[in-house]
Amino acid sequence: MRIGAHVERADPLAEAAARKADVVQFFLTDPQGWVTPEPRPDAEALRSGPVDVYIHAPYRINVATLNNRIRIPSRKLLLEHAQGAAEIGAHGLIVHGGHVDRGADLAIGFDNWRKTFAYAAERGGFPLPILIENTAGGDNACARRFDALARLWEVVGEYGAGFCLDTCHAYAGGEELTGVVDRVRAITGRIDLVHANGSRDPFDSRRDRHDNLERGQIDPEQVVAVIRAAGAPVVVETPGGADGQGADIAFLRAQLGR
Repeated sequence: MRIGAHVERADPLAEAAARKADVVQFFLTDPQGWVTPEPRPDAEALRSGPVDVYIHAPYRINVATLNNRIRIPSRKLLLEHAQGAAEIGAHGLIVHGGHVDRGADLAIGFDNWRKTFAYAAERGGFPLPILIENTAGGDNACARRFDALARLWEVVGEYGAGFCLDTCHAYAGGEELTGVVDRVRAITGRIDLVHANGSRDPFDSRRDRHDNLERGQIDPEQVVAVIRAAGAPVVVETPGGADGQGADIAFLRAQLGR
């Protein structure tokens, strides 16, 4: 089991060293932009180094929406970021499950996910696993509540989609952490990555505000139990920079006997 953190993209290997991390996750571009990734000068070091790399897709991407001005460029950008991630040897590209507008039929959002994988397949396919992440808020979200996630997986499962389980998102989204790994695996058959995050807000708050593991509203032992059950690589997306994240990584290693 390898443990690391989400870090700034300028020098992720130095950030990993500062946290004693086995894994780094970062954005290839501005997470709020619509920018195609450019080749990285540290690509070979990232590919050949001892640190496992994961890339998070921009927050702007929403392939489920019925809004053509967002959905169509989202498909293109997701494929471009997958290609950029593959070029640096990343193990997966994490992307939020997305949502449809209020009053829209969620079934259309699921079908738009199918069209996203079909779009990529027509262009040679995604070159690495696409890890869909559960989200914290929204009644029209494709991957907040697990009944919706099951409907999504009926569509994307055949394309080999992977899954990233975020503990803060599950808790804030109204899903109990006790037994959450079994419930997810019953739907997806897999958990490829765990985002181990505390929550600043209470259960079912629908607010996506991460906290450090020994603070906030989630019992840290619950997070540890999720990690043990999942047996997947772990990324903390917690505040406090190298000190805060380094403390969270050290806490998890102590609890997990690593």
